[in-house]
Amino acid sequence: MAEPHPQAIDPAHPLVDRVRAICLPLPEATEVISRGRPVFRAGKGNLFASIAVSMDRPFTLAFRADDAERPALLEDSRFFIPKYSGAFGWLGTDIDGDGVDWQFLAELVETSYRGMANSRQLAALDSRDP
Repeated sequence: MAEPHPQAIDPAHPLVDRVRAICLPLPEATEVISRGRPVFRAGKGNLFASIAVSMDRPFTLAFRADDAERPALLEDSRFFIPKYSGAFGWLGTDIDGDGVDWQFLAELVETSYRGMANSRQLAALDSRDP
């Protein structure tokens, strides 16, 4: 049996709470710990956001960028291509500084969710009050 991954991020950290507040209101969104870090899935299905830490970057949020928006986001110095998931269209951004635009991140997370959610989840999202 494989050893479990060590807890890389405290699930009670305030930044994790901020990301939860964006992700978990989405229809059927779930949070699980994967490889010692919180990740967010559309139901039991596809991953749409994750939180990471590394030696060179403190807290980062990774999300699946819309293919049409990805080039423009990469021109913005706030965004980078994550080491492992970047080849699959994911981008990352630091979330531990003072200048984080949480509203913009919420929009990017919703776009990521839309790319991973099933038709029932999308219908539920689109039927919510604006």
